[in-house]
Amino acid sequence: ISPVPPYSREQPIFTTRAHVFQIDPSTKKNWVPASKQAVTVSYFYDSTRNSYRIISVDGAKVIINSTITPNMTFTKTSQKFGQWADSRANTVFGLGFPSEQQLTKFAEKFQEVKEAAKLARDRSQEKIETSSNHSQESGRETPSSTRASSVNGTDDEKASHGGPAEAHLKSENDKLKIALAQSSSNVKKWETELQTLRESNARLSTALQESAASIEHWKKQFSACKEENDQLRGKIEELEEQCNEINKEKERNAQLSRRLQELETELQDKELELEELRKQGEIIPELMSECESVSEQLQAAEKKNKDLEEKVRTLRTEVEESKHRQTNLKTELKNFLDVLDGKIDELHDFRQGLSKLGVDN
Repeated sequence: ISPVPPYSREQPIFTTRAHVFQIDPSTKKNWVPASKQAVTVSYFYDSTRNSYRIISVDGAKVIINSTITPNMTFTKTSQKFGQWADSRANTVFGLGFPSEQQLTKFAEKFQEVKEAAKLARDRSQEKIETSSNHSQESGRETPSSTRASSVNGTDDEKASHGGPAEAHLKSENDKLKIALAQSSSNVKKWETELQTLRESNARLSTALQESAASIEHWKKQFSACKEENDQLRGKIEELEEQCNEINKEKERNAQLSRRLQELETELQDKELELEELRKQGEIIPELMSECESVSEQLQAAEKKNKDLEEKVRTLRTEVEESKHRQTNLKTELKNFLDVLDGKIDELHDFRQGLSKLGVDN
């Protein structure tokens, strides 16, 4: 059943799309989804009652039917979510928008409609006060006219008294007629509003019956959502574990990357060394030829060394023999000197003997 009957004068003044939620009546904390997907949410203006409503229908089900009052406040709880409390419906409605821009537009429209509802309420109060003042004045004036008639007497007496009192009564009667006409128009207006309220109550009763009928369905959906939520939590835990493994793997990859850079640096150094060795390898033939020449010279030197060693051994043998001969010569020389000393002593003795003989002669 549509909350806006075809004969109603309500017209949409703003329309958007959003995900609709209602506060959980048991906990007053958790949000219960009122629609499976994004639905149309519209502001409606009723020209007959000068009122504003937020209405949303999901298929044939009315999920939002909230009359905006000046006391309501729309609150942004996040970048894409807003909420307001409806004391008449005894619930809190929440809307999730696809973008922050749409949420801002909806909040601005809510404030604008709230101000318009406040202005309409003030005007209505002024009319009621004016009507009540007229009623009080008429109430005060009726006894005065009665008193005037009782004081002035019968019609014959009034005719005899003259014009000023009659003119006063006519003016009072005119005022009473005007007040009565205004009261009649107010009564008709109030009867129209009462009929409209009765129709709204009938629609709300129907919507309430539909809501009661769909409670079991929502309970089942809530249970299914809860199970799905538990499954999603399990998956989230698994994903968190996988994320931890991925982070560890990233850390290992970072270490391997650093090690790879070090190895690349070492490889560059080795390539430089290899280039140096290649350059040195180019002069290896020259070094080989020089090495062969040096080898030949070394062989010749070794041969000369062997010859010299033979000569040294020969010289050593000759030296040993010379030493041995010198030792023998020393021995013989000593013996000869000893013999010579003996001979010298003998010659000395012989000379002394000769000298003595010469003296004697």
